[in-house]
Amino acid sequence: MLIHQFITFGFACTPLYFVWEKVIGMHDTRSIFLRAIARLPVVIPIWFLAIIFPFFGPINSAVGALLVSFTVYIIPASAHMLTFKSASARQNAAEKLPFFIPNWTFMYVVNAFVVIWVLVVGFGFGGWASMTNFIKQVDTFGLFAKCYQCPPKVLPSNHTLPRH
Repeated sequence: MLIHQFITFGFACTPLYFVWEKVIGMHDTRSIFLRAIARLPVVIPIWFLAIIFPFFGPINSAVGALLVSFTVYIIPASAHMLTFKSASARQNAAEKLPFFIPNWTFMYVVNAFVVIWVLVVGFGFGGWASMTNFIKQVDTFGLFAKCYQCPPKVLPSNHTLPRH
């Protein structure tokens, strides 16, 4: 999992690295060591933010279920169906259907299935599950949490809470 996190972090930050190297004039440098040193002002604030917000997982799962479902699956499949709804659009398509899809009707069925499936399962059930998880964990969120998602401290039965 740690290797996966390092690779993902590297992929996500690569555009930031390139822009930062261009801004400070290091984009032409061949030395990997110098480029690594130059990238520290990009990496350190991101690591600091990760330490400040240890509860990013529930937020990420809610964003994935509610937004990514639309942008990655629903919108492209719907756009494909709208783009090729007329016979002339299908006939003049720059790319023809793949060999394993026999006709445009089957393509519409596949797209409609993707839209309905992701809407129900990804957005519906996934959104419900991630929001339920988020609501359950919201009381454990805090900046620089000393103990993220630790069980709440149970007061002894003879202990009373102070009044304010």
